[in-house]
Amino acid sequence: MKTRQLGTGGPDVSALGFGCMGLDFSYGHKLSRDEGIALIRQAVDRGVTFFDTAEIYGPFTNEEMVGEALAPVRDQVVIATKFGFDIDPATAQVNGVSSRPEGIKAVVERSLRRLGIETIDLLYQHRVDPNVPIEDVAGAVKALVEEGKVRHFGLSEPGARTLRRAHAVLPVAAVQNEYSLWWREPESNGILDACDELGIGFVPYSPLGKGFLTGAIDKDTPLGANDFRANTPRFQPEALAKNAAFVDLLKQIAQDKGATPAQIALAWLLAQRPYIVPIPGTTKLHRLEENIGADAVALSEAELGRIKSALADIQVEGARYAPAQAAMAGLDAPEKTSL
Repeated sequence: MKTRQLGTGGPDVSALGFGCMGLDFSYGHKLSRDEGIALIRQAVDRGVTFFDTAEIYGPFTNEEMVGEALAPVRDQVVIATKFGFDIDPATAQVNGVSSRPEGIKAVVERSLRRLGIETIDLLYQHRVDPNVPIEDVAGAVKALVEEGKVRHFGLSEPGARTLRRAHAVLPVAAVQNEYSLWWREPESNGILDACDELGIGFVPYSPLGKGFLTGAIDKDTPLGANDFRANTPRFQPEALAKNAAFVDLLKQIAQDKGATPAQIALAWLLAQRPYIVPIPGTTKLHRLEENIGADAVALSEAELGRIKSALADIQVEGARYAPAQAAMAGLDAPEKTSL
């Protein structure tokens, strides 16, 4: 697989990474630990070198799975994880967001232990804590970089102003925000502009629209009670019916290219910026291989223009998150400042 650098100062990684969250968390169906380890190792065998996890996935179990899976190839891969939630280490109870500087080091130490590594390659703040100045968060991570516990700093779902403030304290190697054909806000909310200007990499999560852009989900697809999409406005049957126009577009392009809708969706993202590295996730080997195949799909300027023109006529139906989750994602809400 081809490689890309995350920004001007970040690590070199495979052009497509692996989002490990769904292996055992959030989607209602999960793999056993052994199954998850096997799939991660199959990704490595196929050229993936960039793996994304977080303490909240499980909580904790996802980091343990990723660490065990990658132990034999530790020096060949880049491991990203995240802090930013108040999670009781004994009970795994989640009590909202928390990025208190005095707590970040303890969280990182636990993540290092679960991952079985000495240094985290890329450490993201998972969600902005409105009660902690971002300068203080960046300062705490900077201390961990100086200690050798962390190599690179990242932010997940920051607003553009928050990103710039953090970067002024400690260079941000990568931003992880949702970005796909049916969630294109990073193009207009200042995030991609800031990445362009500051030399920051961009890691789209949910690059396949949480599975929808693969064409495998429609208004009649049942979603289990434990599947977070079941409570997401965009995945309600009426919204899925209207959003089918996105999948129809992908199918048309895919048929012409001899590819799949998922591969076109990923190839479109890769074409947006040279520093973009999507992290699709899956629990199935054939989907993993399909996603990796997007690296070989090159969209021409004419094809990109065709997609752009078609998207201008498609209205997205439904919010990407329920209100409680949306309140923590991608907004420059009022936040304390250390100035």
